[in-house]
Amino acid sequence: MALNTQQAQQQIADEKCGAYVLFLGTVRNHSRGKSVVALEFEAYEPMVISELEKIAREINEKWKVNHILLHHRTGKCTVGDVPVIAAIASAHRAEALLACGYLMDRLKQTVPIWKKELFEGGEEWVSQHP
Repeated sequence: MALNTQQAQQQIADEKCGAYVLFLGTVRNHSRGKSVVALEFEAYEPMVISELEKIAREINEKWKVNHILLHHRTGKCTVGDVPVIAAIASAHRAEALLACGYLMDRLKQTVPIWKKELFEGGEEWVSQHP
């Protein structure tokens, strides 16, 4: 199912916030010198939820943010699709920018979502770490 960026923005809308950072991760047409046709994502949902809750606590300990949002697709995504949306809302831009970068870094480091790259003529599982 496609992710909806407008809906994500509406979910974090808050009159107390002066900054909204919305990150869209898209499927690009190349990786490591190969032509990418699609990506496939798999996840272990109970642990995904647990890890994302942990990351939200970490963010709230580091920065004053009002809202944290992360949507990540599973299944097949083709070039141009948006498999991940991360969004942070806060009173000020510095916190929102730092928190969103941290959210994406921690997602890649600890959340059990696995990616397979499908190339012209082959496929390969990719480490979840950047």
